[in-house]
Amino acid sequence: MNEPTAPPEDGTDDHISAEEQVEAKELTRLKSRVVYETIRQEGESELRRPQSAMWWSGIAAGAAISLSLMVEAMFRSYLPDAPWRPIVENLGYTAGFLLVMLSRMQLFTENTITTVLPMLAQPCRRTMLGTARLWGIVFIANMIGTFLAALLIAYGGILTPEVSAAAVELSHHVAAWSASDTFVKAIPAGFLIAAIVWMLPSAEGSEFWVIVFFTYIIALGDMAHVVVGSAELFLLAVIGEENIFKLVTVNLLPALLGNILGGTGLFAMLAWGQVSQEMTEEKD
Repeated sequence: MNEPTAPPEDGTDDHISAEEQVEAKELTRLKSRVVYETIRQEGESELRRPQSAMWWSGIAAGAAISLSLMVEAMFRSYLPDAPWRPIVENLGYTAGFLLVMLSRMQLFTENTITTVLPMLAQPCRRTMLGTARLWGIVFIANMIGTFLAALLIAYGGILTPEVSAAAVELSHHVAAWSASDTFVKAIPAGFLIAAIVWMLPSAEGSEFWVIVFFTYIIALGDMAHVVVGSAELFLLAVIGEENIFKLVTVNLLPALLGNILGGTGLFAMLAWGQVSQEMTEEKD
């Protein structure tokens, strides 16, 4: 009788050829590069989109993301004022993100990583100007969308008086933050939105849960998202309870800068750092 063959000392399977082992290791090593390349190509596609397409998609995204405020207000108005209420009501915050991301609308904070990766890969006049153009168009369009949604919430009669009052209450909470508080709260929010964008290509079939889980963390952690926050701030402005200049300078702009720092300054640079050396070696 033949003695059983002991497994190789290096821990590899003797039924797999050396060539197959190298290929398996390469596939494992390329995972982050595959994700990077998927997002980079998407970013290149975004940079080539017509301005009108970005504009209308951005307005739609601003209006749709306001659903986060409305659904959260619905939960607050119907739930008792109990210590556990935030755990439930913050689930409403995920609604707008689900609508926008699964519908592939243009949301500014997604573009803090999507269009930045092509610029990091090929820093030239085309990618830099293209990124600046896209950021400007999408951000302004998002703001117009949230402003229109704020008008609808305030004067459109689409919500019950109880829900409208809850939306105003939630908005006052955001407006009460100082500029420094808003900026600090916006950094992790920008990082998490960029992380969602990074994860979605490898989360096929689980996109719903990835978006829900991480946007729920943003809400539960009391973080600042510039687009959702703008809907809350504009609501207070259109009903005359806050000064628009104060809201923009103290709350909106610090949230914008914090989201950019978290999404581009931190996550995009870290994502690029994962693959930059390998890409350089491949070119050489």
